[in-house]
Formats: sequence, C-alpha cells, structure tokens
Amino acid sequence: MGPAALWHRLIARDDVHLWKREDLRMVLVERLPQVVEDPDAAADGTVPAVRSYLTFLSDTGRLAEGSDDLGDLLDELDAVEEDFIEAMEEVLGERDWDEDDDELDEEEVEGLGDFEPFSDELADLPTIRLRPDTELAAAAREVPLIHKARDLAVWVGRGREVGEDSLLNDDEIRQALGVLGLPEPDEKPLAHAVPALWNLWNLAVDLEFLTPDGEDTVSVDEDTAAWPFDNDDDVLDAWMLGLHSVDYGDPELDDDDLTLALSGLTRALLVRLLVAEGERPIGELREELAEAAAEFDDLGAAAWEEAGDPLVSVLEWLSGYGMVTVGDDRVRLTPLGTEGIVHLLDDDDIEVDARPAIDAMTALDLLSLSADLPEEEADAEFAAWMRLREPATAAEELLEAAAEDEADALIRVQAASLVGSLGPVAVPAWREALNEPSLRPYAATHLAQLGIEDAPEPSQGDTHWLILDMWTISAGLGRPEFVSSLHDIGPAPVLGSLLEVIWKVPHPHVEELLEAISEAHPDKQVAKAAKRALFKARSKASATAE
Repeated sequence: MGPAALWHRLIARDDVHLWKREDLRMVLVERLPQVVEDPDAAADGTVPAVRSYLTFLSDTGRLAEGSDDLGDLLDELDAVEEDFIEAMEEVLGERDWDEDDDELDEEEVEGLGDFEPFSDELADLPTIRLRPDTELAAAAREVPLIHKARDLAVWVGRGREVGEDSLLNDDEIRQALGVLGLPEPDEKPLAHAVPALWNLWNLAVDLEFLTPDGEDTVSVDEDTAAWPFDNDDDVLDAWMLGLHSVDYGDPELDDDDLTLALSGLTRALLVRLLVAEGERPIGELREELAEAAAEFDDLGAAAWEEAGDPLVSVLEWLSGYGMVTVGDDRVRLTPLGTEGIVHLLDDDDIEVDARPAIDAMTALDLLSLSADLPEEEADAEFAAWMRLREPATAAEELLEAAAEDEADALIRVQAASLVGSLGPVAVPAWREALNEPSLRPYAATHLAQLGIEDAPEPSQGDTHWLILDMWTISAGLGRPEFVSSLHDIGPAPVLGSLLEVIWKVPHPHVEELLEAISEAHPDKQVAKAAKRALFKARSKASATAE
C-alpha cells in the first residue's frame, strides 16, 4: 500500500484520507508502472492492499469528508484492476528484455582479461585474508598515480574548454606534461603521442577529480586539492573509483587491431598472481601470457612482438596504482592489489573465499562471516578471534555489534550464541545488553541461566521476541523450513493462541511474518488467525504513525 499512498499524496490529494474515483486510475495505472521497483509483487498485492485500506478508512471513520462513497471507490478499483495488472506485465516484459540484453553483453566480454576460466582454481585457493581499512587507506594515500591525477585536475582548474578532436591543444598538452613530469615526445601530432597523459586524464575522471560542467567544459572538483583525504573511508572510496583503471595498463600500439589483441592483459596478470597466492617470477608470467595472447587472438603473437615487452606498461600502471611491487625478477601483489582483484572478481560474480585478517576482524565481521560458514569453520574463526582479546571485552564487542541493526535477527542470534559460550565472564556485557530492546530477551534469558540473583526474569514478551527471531531466520531459509519452525511451536490450537498475542510485540518483522504464516501454514484456522493478527498489527502501526 505504501507506494500507492505516497503517490496519491504527491499527485492527487494533499489529504491522505481524501479519495476520489479518478484518483485510483491516476495513481495505479498512470503513475505506479513508471516508478514501481517490483512489478511482480505489485501486480499481486497492490489492488487487494488498496481495497483493504479504503475499507479500513471507511469503517473507522477516517475517510475524509468530500471523498467518494466506499462502494463507488471499490467499483472503480475493480474497473481499473485489469488495466493495472496489464501495465505491470508490460513493465515486467520490458525489464526481462533488458536483462536478456545485459546477459548477452556479459557473454560477449571475453578475452585475456576474462576471469571465468580461473574460477575453479580460485575456488580452491586457501582463505584470502584482507588487511584492515586503516592499512589499506594508508597505502592508498601513497599511490603515485592518484597524486598525478590530482595534480592534473588542479592544473585543469575551473571551466576549462576542451576540444572535439583533442581534449587539449598543443600548448596545453605541453603545460600538462610539465605539471606531471612527463617528457614531451618528438612525434606529431602531439595529441596522438601522449597516451600516458590521456590515461591520467581518464583516471582523474574516474576518481571524480575532474567532472564535466557543460557541453565542452570540465572543472576540478572542489575537494580534489585536499587529496590525500583525512578520512579512511573517503580515501578507499576514491581508490575504488579508480580501480577499473587497471585496463589503462594494457599496451597501446599504433595498430588498433593489435592493441585489441592484447586487451585485458593487465587483468590476466592480476588473476594469475592471485591464483599463485600473490607472487610469480616475471619470466614465467611473460611466457604464459604470450602464449595466452596467441591463443586468444590470431593477431596475439604479432601484437606481442610489436609491443616489444607488453608487461612494461602493465607493471608500470599496477605499480603506480599500488597493486603490485616488482623486485628480484618477481611480481608480488600488495594488500591493496589483493583487495582490488577480489573486488574485480566480485564484479564478475566469481566467488573466492576472502575474509578479513583475524587481527583486523571486527565483531560485526566475525558475526557476518560466521553466519555463512559451516559450524566447524565458524568455530575456528571464533577461536582465532578470541585469542586476540579478553573474554569480557569480546562479549561487549559482540553484543554491541548485534545491537547495530535491530532488523538483523541472524546476527543477533549468532552474537547471543557466541557470548553465551563465554559463561559468567560475560555477565557485565549481558547486564548492559538489558538496555537494548532487541537484545534484552537474550540478556534476560542468559542471566537467568547463569543464576544471577538480581537479574530480571524473562518476560512473556521476551519469549515472544525470541520466537519471532527464530521465525525470521527460518523464513529466510525457505518455505519448508519456515513451516517446520511453526510446527515446532505445537499443534494448530497452540499456534493460533500465540498469534492472538504475538502481534503486539514491536518486532521489526512481525507484519511480514504474520503475512507469511497466513500464506504458508496448511491449517486454515491458523492461516485465518494470522490474517486477523496481521490486520491488528497493521492497524496498530498505522495508529502509531499518525
């Protein structure tokens, strides 16, 4: 009902309780198809929701004076329902077509830089440990290419006009080369002889140091001169914006076809380094990549020969972006490089087992990770994490992390389980958790189990919250698991009695859970009880909002 009510207020009536027949077609058919995020869900649920909402307004006297009669409104709703569903189906068809196009585009992206052939080897790698943001940000602040991109953007200044054939004229190119410390080539035309300059220009755009501010003008962003930024998150955000500049390391040859034959070479080197757990001899890489280029493209061997040593530009760019170091005839991934290639793989939906380093893992990291790991692995991560801190401190950190998002029942259960395993040493943390509504049920329960005399007894509301958390988690596992968790409560009459009171609990998922029970439970009486409870919960939420 939310989107329909919102657009009714935005385009039809200032008074949310004032409804006319013409409002329904305006909102449902003319507006919602243009803005709906989930057309499939909208087609199934919007009209019934609007019908219930209008009936509720009328039955409770909230339908404003001047509104059309409820019967007329519902007749009009019936009249527009078919048009509304057709409009939603059209939106679905258009999006399916777009998705098919996207899939075709993705299938076409193959070549030297394609990660997919390495997916099995990547999956078999030992756990990749990622360094903490503070360390990565410190390294990113030292990246030479970002400093050069900053200097170029600052030199560009405000409102600089750019040309159609060449962004800068020859005099401007000479000035820019001077700012960057790049040599002026003897070749002419000058604009075609300075690929390093244009790569830095593109990097400045990627980093959002340079932004278009007109059809033919660009300007430096006002924050650019402050690089390197003080805030670690801002530094890493900027570095990530420029991550795809790895492609600028690919060799650029005079012949476009030869250049294309070596496209993806930088990515190809990165993925081979990761598969080798971060380090390879340059000679081995050179031979392997030359062979890969020849296999990928008929012109690959010729392009490799024409480039002389194609790895020169690759390693120069990756070193300049802080992703590799070169020494003793070996190439090594840096922590930034490891972070970067993991992100690039994630962009291509290729999974690797990458986790924060134990000494860099926050409590929330641990909880999020443990939720997705087999029990034995999760226990090992917890044990390693615990070796670095005092148990009482660990309990505080875990419960504080669990309190960050009241809607995340799984993290909450994970935290309660881990802290519960620490025994009496966690009592101070449990006492503090009594002040957090989402954690109080767990705190009261564990304090009671520990026999703490002055601790509050768990209330019926606490028990109901725990049940709702359990249902939330099981609902995320699928319908069979959810129905099984409902049967765990007891026979249908017992569950029905519970539903008569559990709707009162201010749990963030209570409404969606009641709706799910009404749809999934095989007993009709339970399903009806869930619908009644859902109506009460929604009425309570609506009254609270008003």
